[in-house]
Amino acid sequence: MEKIKMTTPLVEMDGDEMTRILWRTIKEDLILPYVDLKTEYYDLGLPHRDETRDQVTVDAANATERLGVAVKCATITANRQRQEEYHLSEIWPSPNGTIRAVLDGTAFRAPILLPFLRPAVPGWEKPITVARHAYGDMYKAVELVTSEPGIATLNFKGQSGKDETLVIAKTKGNAVFQGQHNTETSIRAFVHSCFQYALDTKQDLWFSAKDTISKEYDGEFRRAFDEAFANTYQAKFDEMNLHYFYTLIDDAVSRVMRSKGGFIWALKNYDGDVMSDMVAAAFGSLAMMTSVLVSPDGSMEFEASHGTVTRHFYRYRAGEKPSTNSTATIFAWTGALRRRGQLDGLPDLISFAGKLENACLETMKDGLLTGDLGVLVDEGHRCQILNFEESLEAIAKRLATKMHPISER
Repeated sequence: MEKIKMTTPLVEMDGDEMTRILWRTIKEDLILPYVDLKTEYYDLGLPHRDETRDQVTVDAANATERLGVAVKCATITANRQRQEEYHLSEIWPSPNGTIRAVLDGTAFRAPILLPFLRPAVPGWEKPITVARHAYGDMYKAVELVTSEPGIATLNFKGQSGKDETLVIAKTKGNAVFQGQHNTETSIRAFVHSCFQYALDTKQDLWFSAKDTISKEYDGEFRRAFDEAFANTYQAKFDEMNLHYFYTLIDDAVSRVMRSKGGFIWALKNYDGDVMSDMVAAAFGSLAMMTSVLVSPDGSMEFEASHGTVTRHFYRYRAGEKPSTNSTATIFAWTGALRRRGQLDGLPDLISFAGKLENACLETMKDGLLTGDLGVLVDEGHRCQILNFEESLEAIAKRLATKMHPISER
């Protein structure tokens, strides 16, 4: 069989630990046998980020702007423990945070559903898509730890010469401070991305924050949503019988738990980080949660929502074969390949992405599961727990039957 052609490369960002192992196997066993894969490769593994002083992350983000489509493996966000473990010269920032800052996009995260897995929230019948603002907040914050009494202030000096100072706190002893920011341009890009995605996917849109406490910071987000809806989107929403509403985040959480799902939940950066993991876990597994970062210019970066599966990696390094779920990582690849095919007019590439996704889903529906899903299966549903190699091998066999029908074999 002649391999499926690509005309434009996509950006490939390699990652860390167990997901790096999965990444290599997915490419070798599921993609390269069928696709003449063209990628612009960037190694975002923590050792290489340290070697390049994190320039490789910036280069990968800029390449995504240039080529329009990227696929990213999960990466380590360094902390002091990781600095010691990997002998880092610095505690480098979150790669995702750096990429989001360059692309200034919105991350849309949605669960992959299976009919035999019931959500932990009994009333959820449809997916809940979390739209996470992908710039600023604590991910671009500066922090300061003090060891004596004193006064902390917030000062702004404008180009016009305007000078404003607010007292943050007067402390009587040791304290810790954090200064975070956002920009009107980024906020409004997030707002329009959410409304447009709701229209494109025909889903209601919720937005929640805490503007009763954060009257200016969170209030700016609410004002931007309210103005955009009133001035640009209300007529379109009414025409499509869609609904938008705002509520405080604590009220939204209770509403979400009582809902049937089937809507987009727009959240600020940190809120979206936390709530998307909650939604993923409640629907079944973090390894069943897709994520796509959409920039204002239409560039897209696809990745799994979960981390590098560190515990499984340590076991793998000790000689074990852990039962690691590769579904979201596979769907990151298929999302990127499908988008590349759409942009370049390559129907065979689009078709391949669909066949690979169906091969994954059908394998799991047949009861061939990894351990994270096996514990969620209802009694009476027969299943077999596979390690990561066995799972990927089962998917590869099913994909082969889709790519080479009996009439061609």
